[in-house]
Amino acid sequence: MGARPRADRKANDRLRAVMEEAACSNTGLARRVNMCGAEHGLGLRYDKTSVARWLRGQQPRGRAPAIIAQALGRKLGRTVTVDEIGMVPAPGTTPIPGLRFEPTLAGALREAGALWRGDASRLDLPAGERLSTSVLVQPSRDWLIAEPDPSVAGAGPPGTGAADVAVVRATITSFAGLDHRFGSGRLRPVVVHYLDSVVHSLLTGCSAESTGRQLFGAAARLTELAGYMAVDTGQPGLAQRYYIQALRLSQATGDRGMGAYVLAAGMSRVALRLGSPHEAVQLARVAQEGVRGPGAPTARVACHVAEARAHALLGDARACEKAAGQAAESLARGDSGEVPEWGAGVDRAHLAEELARCSRDLDRPEDAARWAWEALRGCPPDRARRRALRLLLLASARLRLGEVEESRDTAAQAVELLGELRSAQCVDDLKDFCGGLAARGEQEAARALLAGLDAG
Repeated sequence: MGARPRADRKANDRLRAVMEEAACSNTGLARRVNMCGAEHGLGLRYDKTSVARWLRGQQPRGRAPAIIAQALGRKLGRTVTVDEIGMVPAPGTTPIPGLRFEPTLAGALREAGALWRGDASRLDLPAGERLSTSVLVQPSRDWLIAEPDPSVAGAGPPGTGAADVAVVRATITSFAGLDHRFGSGRLRPVVVHYLDSVVHSLLTGCSAESTGRQLFGAAARLTELAGYMAVDTGQPGLAQRYYIQALRLSQATGDRGMGAYVLAAGMSRVALRLGSPHEAVQLARVAQEGVRGPGAPTARVACHVAEARAHALLGDARACEKAAGQAAESLARGDSGEVPEWGAGVDRAHLAEELARCSRDLDRPEDAARWAWEALRGCPPDRARRRALRLLLLASARLRLGEVEESRDTAAQAVELLGELRSAQCVDDLKDFCGGLAARGEQEAARALLAGLDAG
């Protein structure tokens, strides 16, 4: 495979960054690429000089970029995209859908539609997909500087009107309620099918401007929900793709607050789950920048809370406390106003839960227990998953305080709820708690709690 000439060649810093992350030398990468190529029936003969050329900006022809990404992905134990290594896919190859923040509305519909279609048909979804948090950075910047879509007319079939929007919104409310009650394990495929079969068809025809804006808002809300469901089913890589598309669809509504919420409550949180607190801070601050000025208090709460969580994970107590204080101030300013549908869960109990998690990460178990208890008291009765997560948070704090019996009892309440829930988040938190319980010599109690989970 020869090299593709480039008149505007410049150093490939993206490739260098991924190689550094993988601790892969020029010689090591060349060897891995040659081995991957052999698996595809290609007799590649790259060496360290070839890799040096790639780092200077030269791109090999044909399928080589995809094979380079595959070789690095195997070294890192996650999916690496061709775009992530600063190269362009070969003509005729299909990139992973959902990673681009498309500049045009037509492109955005194609990208979101490809994601929904591939997910609904279970295509293009690598098992155990893990993507670098770096794939979130460029879309967040694109959103920050993007011009508003001048028109969304042409975004629905003839006859689409207020009744259609009302049905979609009611369906989203129903999906969200079921998700709160039963977790995402049983529900996510239904939501994805609805996006692919119903919502997509409504967005790809012709309609009035106002109807189009409302439809895009509903589509963004449901895509964001699907992103959270991917998190709740243990698929953070897929969640990243849904959040990127929710961010782009929100742009078409003209609702910057919603976009900031997706960035902070969705993308920044995924970065935390993937162990990238520095990127989480960056995403939260981009979201804050996007909603500067008056208004959008709910989005501001989400932004400051996300930043506080990231600082706590980094061990920076002062920065965490500052961001948490700003979140409390924003929440107080928004108390008398109307809360948008996408921010319905951002309330005082939500803030208390996040402060409990900050306190836990800063090794302040007394504060963690106090905030977790306040969060639990404010949990609506129909939100079973949220109640289970808060019970496990409280149990963990009590265990850190040495209140072993009380922590076991609290965790047992969560296990009762998990009988009807299918939530990877809850299972992960229970396993973490049981690991701590076993470390204190309570192996039998830990086994009993996990057995209760299996019985459910």
